[in-house]
Amino acid sequence: MTDNQQHDGEQKFMRRIRTFVRRPGRMTEGQQWAYENLWSDYGHSVADGAIDFAEFFGRQAPVVLEIGFGMGDSLLEMAEQAPELDFLGIEVHTPGVGRILNNMHQAGVKNLRVMQDDAIEVLEKCIPENSLDRLQLYFPDPWHKKKHNKRRMVQPEWVQRVYKKLKVGGVLHMATDWEPYAEHMVEVMDQFADQFSNQSSRPPYSPRPQWRPETKFERRGMRKGHGVWDLLYEKSE
Repeated sequence: MTDNQQHDGEQKFMRRIRTFVRRPGRMTEGQQWAYENLWSDYGHSVADGAIDFAEFFGRQAPVVLEIGFGMGDSLLEMAEQAPELDFLGIEVHTPGVGRILNNMHQAGVKNLRVMQDDAIEVLEKCIPENSLDRLQLYFPDPWHKKKHNKRRMVQPEWVQRVYKKLKVGGVLHMATDWEPYAEHMVEVMDQFADQFSNQSSRPPYSPRPQWRPETKFERRGMRKGHGVWDLLYEKSE
């Protein structure tokens, strides 16, 4: 198989498999206002093309990309607590985009930008290679039914794409509350042992790092005895 054939196959896989479901949701007046009035300043679409991060944020700074920020509370908290970093969040659900835009406006947060597109397309078309200092994938849909496992975000083709976008020394940080998905993540990442090194002192799982806030959902699950698994992998070359 040639490199071009492999690349074409990777792109076809990414276009064919949908890793998310768009769920309808109503927006509050504040979310609607923010979505209509702040997107031009803080939003970017796949149709806009590749991102120049220095131009997008108006400065040179390490960039953190989060896939699937939900309603955005934890991502906003991270941006507030680390003003020296620039954050780009991807979320397909409109109420979550409107909420984070509204809240970041009220908080005066300037180091956060958002996108509302399929994350696979964003990686393929908008993120320059060797540009990210960290990529975060927190509590993605586990697609727990076996027949749906192919829809999980974490697949070898996706890891290949992430590898290209991270800087050397950049970190892929995944977290899930579904143990079979955590095991699946480990199995996939084990295929890239020559490209990523597990950062845990007791592999495969790591303690929750200080930069990832606990969410209400996470705390509620832990009170019920649910586990949470963090995995941190550093791009080694």
